[in-house]
Amino acid sequence: MPDRATSPSVLVTAAFLAPEAVAILEAAGYAVPCTSGYPSEAELLAAIAEHRPVAILHRQGIINGTVMDAALPALRVVARHGAGVDGIDLPAAEARGLTVTRAAGANSRSVAEHAMALMLSLLKDLPSVAAGMHDGLWEKTSRMTRDVDGTALGIVGYGAIGSKVARLADAFGMRVAAYDPLLSPGPLPGPGERVADLPSLLARSEVLSLHCPLDATTRGMIGAAELAMLPKGAILVHTARGGIVDETALLAALESGHLAWAGVDVFAKEPLDAASPLRTHARVLPTPHLAANTPHGAVGMSTGAAESIVAVLSGRLPALEGAIVVRGGLRIAA
Repeated sequence: MPDRATSPSVLVTAAFLAPEAVAILEAAGYAVPCTSGYPSEAELLAAIAEHRPVAILHRQGIINGTVMDAALPALRVVARHGAGVDGIDLPAAEARGLTVTRAAGANSRSVAEHAMALMLSLLKDLPSVAAGMHDGLWEKTSRMTRDVDGTALGIVGYGAIGSKVARLADAFGMRVAAYDPLLSPGPLPGPGERVADLPSLLARSEVLSLHCPLDATTRGMIGAAELAMLPKGAILVHTARGGIVDETALLAALESGHLAWAGVDVFAKEPLDAASPLRTHARVLPTPHLAANTPHGAVGMSTGAAESIVAVLSGRLPALEGAIVVRGGLRIAA
């Protein structure tokens, strides 16, 4: 194990990193200190002052220009533990000549499975059926749930995760359609019908599942107007990134009865406030941003991030699906 006092360090912005990833970094000669679970800017600055990292393996917190400046000139790479890079200020990294990577495909199967679990649970009204059982009800003849077969599923974002959701849903007999302006023109590279614009997708989606990144074009993309375009009784499944959905508008759509259910794994502020109505609303099935937390998904994200750090610091570009490289004013999406 490298000596923390003398070895260059890779700072993990979380309280824990998978042992497989730690082993990769330590084998390459790096010490691997961790922060608290959700480090504040002050905590990050203190950790940087103590460890002077050559790389940051980013799981929680915000890596902004102030944090980057504190780590310079030693810092060379920021590697995201996962697909979303919204917690990293990419323009700031670009301006400072840093390399930013993400492990885009590592957790795609895990997140797709979680989206399907939410979808199936809500199509079958399982939260309220279970609540009735807990209260002593026996709704054998008084309740009808929905058929999954034939239900219209709309997918926003047909990348590594969205395309897997499409394949799983297709196996259940769902009628899949998708909107993704980032895809090359032509048919979808998997099951489903391609839809040209978001309003057209919304109008036909009995279930809407979100799988797009959070950026300037998608922040607040699903608001009151968009939710109103969904058919009455629709279900929203959100496993992408908090901030894409206007949470106030979502609660209003649920209260009005326009939406039947929402299955939500990601939130605009995380951890979600203890008093948030999204925790306790009778028509919300909330989970704490754990869709990727399976043995395969978690280890894949950790080792993918670790391998990209070693590759960048050794002078090789990271060979990762969906990697972003920001270096010297050049951005490459691989």
